[in-house]
Formats: sequence, structure tokens, C-alpha cells
Amino acid sequence: MNNKRWAWLLALLAAFAMLTASCGDDDETEAGGGASADGPLRVAIVAPSASNDLAFSQSMVDGVANMSTDVDVDITDGTFIVEDAAAAIRGYAEDGFDLVIAHGSQYGGPLQEIAPDYPDVTFAWGTAADNFGLDNVFAYTVRSDEGGFVNGTVAAALNESGVIGVVGPIEVGDAKLYVDGFAAGVASVNSDIEVNVNYIESFSDVALAAEAATSHIANGADVLTGTAQMVVGATGVAQEEGVAWFGTQSNQTALGEDIVVASQVYHWEVILDGIVAAMEAGEAGSVMIATLANGGLEIEFNDAYGLDGDVKAAAEATAAAIADGSIATGVG
Repeated sequence: MNNKRWAWLLALLAAFAMLTASCGDDDETEAGGGASADGPLRVAIVAPSASNDLAFSQSMVDGVANMSTDVDVDITDGTFIVEDAAAAIRGYAEDGFDLVIAHGSQYGGPLQEIAPDYPDVTFAWGTAADNFGLDNVFAYTVRSDEGGFVNGTVAAALNESGVIGVVGPIEVGDAKLYVDGFAAGVASVNSDIEVNVNYIESFSDVALAAEAATSHIANGADVLTGTAQMVVGATGVAQEEGVAWFGTQSNQTALGEDIVVASQVYHWEVILDGIVAAMEAGEAGSVMIATLANGGLEIEFNDAYGLDGDVKAAAEATAAAIADGSIATGVG
């Protein structure tokens, strides 16, 4: 073979090798892109308390688990200190998570600073009703007064002493809405019942919650309710004293099957599915609200408690009436 033909053959083989390598690179890139585009949605949760608190944080963990979309989730919990939460939020954004959930109203300040730095990441935070006018931020909140009202009507039906106790955390947000709704529900059945509310000024102080519950019972309360992660202290006292309990945020039956009557449960997956649909449609951030009407709220009864069937039916009718607008809680 002469030198010219040999050189031509080598050139042809080199070109073929480059083409094959190029095709291989394209296939590899396409496969990687497909895994990112078609794989699970990467979701991060930053929450102030334990992810199994049977209250605020667990409600979001359960919500993500129940989303319609296939998700790969990472959780940073126990970040009640805002600076720790901010570091976690920024870290998840830096890692390229698709959706970063800042599950705490105290996280609004840092989120407002962080979100503009990561326009390709979607953020959600709550409970709140302000997305700061940022296209990549969704705010979510909940009409907790609705389920609170329903719980209140059942509490009034069970009450015999004429006194009901409420252990509140801090008088803000969905906590205040729930407490006000509960009191309104009691009054709608029997305005003579005394509803004593004690805000302990903490979302997490279990000992203070226990003290508040003990004080309510000493003052004659035979039914209790409360909200936030500190309620494990109050339910512990209710369990010891055999006092009925009404829960909110998450299903709290596990805190006492013989005392928990019903729980208002936050089904955040309704809101999260809406956020994902908006992301896929390229829509700007907005404010989304969980209600009884859209399924974001649900009253879940504890069958082991043995609630009278007529009382349960009346409660379910009240929930339906709130959902269709024929009953208003008078709170808001």
C-alpha cells in the first residue's frame, strides 16, 4: 500500500473514531438530561421542629410523601434558630434542588434575600400570605379556623363541666386562627361554655404546655385542645387525667387513643401538587391556601374514641357546610 493510500485510511479511521466518541458523548449527555428531566422531583424541607412531631413539621413531611409527583426528598429539621434554617435553605438551593420548602413563618426574612440568588430554584414557605413579588417563591397558608370551628362544635357536645381549656403557643398565624375558630365553634353550640385560652408564648416548650393543661383541668376543664409541637406536654396531662383532646395540624391519635377525639389534618400535598403544576406551566409564584373545600384540610376522627354517631354526623355536616360556604366561622 502506498503512503498516500495509507495516510487516507488512517484519516478515515480517525474520523470514524471521533464520530463514534461524539455519538457516545451525546448519548451519555442525553441519558443524564433524561434522568434529570424525567427522574424524581428533588424536594428539600427545612422545618423548625422534629419531623415526627405529630404537629406542624410532620404535617409537611407527610404532605411531601403524599404528593402525586415522584419525589426524592431531603429533610433538615429542628432548625428553630433562623440562622440555621437560612444556611440549610441556601445549601439546598446551591445543590440545585428543584423545590425548597421553608416550613416556618419565621423564615421569611432570609428567604426573601436568598431566593433572588437562585432564579432556577423554586421556593415555598409558610404559613404565610406573601411571596414578596418573586417569580420563584410560592407562599402557602391554611384556614385552620375552619377545622377549629368543627372541633369546637364537637367539644361543646362532649363538654359537661361548662369549661374548656385551650393551650396555645404564640398568638400568630395558623395557631391563632385555629384557636379563634375553635372558640367560635364552641360558642355556636353553647355560648355559655367558658373557653379559657392560655398562650404560653412558645411553640416548643413541652413543660409549659403541660403546666397550662394542668392549670386548665384544675379550673374545671373536661375538654382540651392546642396547637404546635409543644402539645405533647398537654396531651400527656390529658392522658393522665382522662380529659378529651382535639388535635390539629397532624393526626394526633397516637398521643392517646382513649382521649383524642378528632384531629384537623393539614394535607399539604394539595398545595404542593398545585405548586408543581404551576412550575411545569412556567407560572410565577403566588399564594396558595389550604381549606376544607379544596381538601387541604380534613377532620380525621379517632374511631377508637367511640364518639357518638349523631355527634360525628353533625360535625361532618358542619364541615361540609363550611366547605360549601353555607356556614362561616366568623374568623379571619
